[in-house]
Amino acid sequence: MSESSYQVRSYKVKHNYDVKGFLEAYRWLLQRAIDKIWKNITWNERVIKNRRRLIPIIPKSNEFKRNLRNYLLGDWNFCAHYVDSAIKQAYSILKSWRRNYLKGRRARAKPVVKKKFVRVKETLYSYRDGRIKISIRPFEEHLVFDISKAWFWSRTKGEMGELILNEKFLTITFRFKQKTQNSKGVIVWDCNERSLDGFNPEIGWVRVDLRKLFHIHRVYELKRQRLQSKASRKQSLRRVLEKYSRRERNRVRDFIHKMTTMIAEAFRGYVHGFEDLNKEKMFRKSRNHNRNIAKSDWRTIIGLMSYKSRVRLLNPYNSTRRCSRCGMVNAPKGALYECKKCGLKIDRQLNACVNLYLQVEGLSPSPKLFVGLVKRWGGFTLTGGEADAGSNEPVRSFKAHEPQRLSMDQYLSILSLEP
Repeated sequence: MSESSYQVRSYKVKHNYDVKGFLEAYRWLLQRAIDKIWKNITWNERVIKNRRRLIPIIPKSNEFKRNLRNYLLGDWNFCAHYVDSAIKQAYSILKSWRRNYLKGRRARAKPVVKKKFVRVKETLYSYRDGRIKISIRPFEEHLVFDISKAWFWSRTKGEMGELILNEKFLTITFRFKQKTQNSKGVIVWDCNERSLDGFNPEIGWVRVDLRKLFHIHRVYELKRQRLQSKASRKQSLRRVLEKYSRRERNRVRDFIHKMTTMIAEAFRGYVHGFEDLNKEKMFRKSRNHNRNIAKSDWRTIIGLMSYKSRVRLLNPYNSTRRCSRCGMVNAPKGALYECKKCGLKIDRQLNACVNLYLQVEGLSPSPKLFVGLVKRWGGFTLTGGEADAGSNEPVRSFKAHEPQRLSMDQYLSILSLEP
């Protein structure tokens, strides 16, 4: 049996058109649409968790949208369909703001459009023989892009979707239906600052080293620190800071692309379970801790993995503190997890992986289930050692071997040897 799923691929094409005036006009149009919708938002007072909160209700009636369209068309000198695109984008921005506002991540302030871009609907362009023709003014002005010689031309498949135009690039999206075979199983990943720890009973314990990724962030953090105090007095240093930030983003994304490709190829056919982590809720009073958390790229890793393999998000609540054998919640310190109830001693990150795997399978921790999991995996052996004094740990305890390590350097060397 196989099931079908949709995937979207996007590609960038550089252009030399002068579209600054058009992009500024669209930015102004999009901001006007947001302003008009914002003025008509109604605020209802509700009691949530013993707190009074104002809940925004965004107007969505057809009559309001029709009046909004007529209002925006009054001063618009380009194709009318761009107004429809701006209205759709305005609602998308406000819905995103509302979700974050209800979670406490945004203030009660109107969103402001700063980036200059245009979303080009399917009705605003034609595509034939590798040439894209985008209408700007009806029967007067248009842009032509020849992608028949682009590097991605032979890879494109499916239907062309929405385009995104900015000052330097045209982003082209393709939507296609991909058939995927039934998965071999699930491998879960515990996301940490310096590593990704995976677990599957057949595969065992796998560790992907993220220290190089952390090192990239740290290097550019130090470079920026040396210049930030002087940048306020010298304008030229601001361009240097922007250059460092751009290089950091490019190096990080390149590393994550190669790493996620390595994981997807090494475990082809598996569903990958990742923790749905929220970095904002992990910040504390410690500055060093907050800086280390800010350097983590978990969302980017999940985003890039999502189109290279099947991804499932998991609830991370108590995954590190819950004992994977008896289910008791402890407060572990250091790399070793020790349960005060059953006496289990296990690597802290491996314990979290086993808990995440139990969550995927819809199971609760139990000694019998734990024994069944570790027997299926050769990464555990019976030590035959005596229990510690005062501990109710079984006489023959389980001991984990070292994890399998997926090294980025080894992966890149293998790629370089391929013909």
